[in-house]
Amino acid sequence: MNAELWTPERIRERAQALGPWFQNLDLKGVKTAPDHFLGDYPQVKWRRFAHAIPADLTGKTVLDIGCNAGFYAIEMKRRGAARVLGIDFDEDYLAQARFAADVEGLDITFQEMSVYDVAALGERFDLVLFVGVFYHLRHPLLALDLIHSHVTKDLLVFQSMQRGGDAVMPLAPDYEFWETGIFDDPAYPKLHFIEHEYAHDPTNWWAPNRACTEAMLRSAGFAILSHPEDEVYICRRLDEAPNGGYGPVYPARGPL
Repeated sequence: MNAELWTPERIRERAQALGPWFQNLDLKGVKTAPDHFLGDYPQVKWRRFAHAIPADLTGKTVLDIGCNAGFYAIEMKRRGAARVLGIDFDEDYLAQARFAADVEGLDITFQEMSVYDVAALGERFDLVLFVGVFYHLRHPLLALDLIHSHVTKDLLVFQSMQRGGDAVMPLAPDYEFWETGIFDDPAYPKLHFIEHEYAHDPTNWWAPNRACTEAMLRSAGFAILSHPEDEVYICRRLDEAPNGGYGPVYPARGPL
């Protein structure tokens, strides 16, 4: 439908039919999730790190992994990106995203795909968003490795729920077998496993502390450029990981 034909009444009716929504989008004054338990989410979070992403993405390609209802994909297109692709494994979210992009009159492609299948895209993107996905994955480091190996050309915007200490301790390159005390330090990288549920969500599998988030990003071959928000990191892809270059298929060695 032509964006000009989307009246508030039609938008409201279609949004209700596509609900429930996790992202609270503002579609010509119609809010899709006005009672979100996190408030005006994800806008409230976006405001805290929007400045860290280039304001002008003219000519750039963008991949939004786990795009949900398309909030970040829409924001990237508004910044002038030439091509924006949003992927998600949930067709209900993709239907919401296509609707939202149509209402806003934006040319964005949405595709059903798991993060574990990104190699099938056969394309690298100037900017990759990996926001709100990491802690929902059974195999999070594998996902990071695949993102590095197959789809990131330059920048990665990463976000994960974090729990535990915010301190980051300097680590030696190696430790003797009998050195066990470091693992009790709250500043040591820790990835907390959630066996059952957390926040009433059975898809919450992991909760890294800050040290763990940063260590895993480095291990997957990303240099952290900035940390503009408590859970958000802007990273640049390196050609090789600093740990010797383990790839996504272990125990292979070599360039990622």
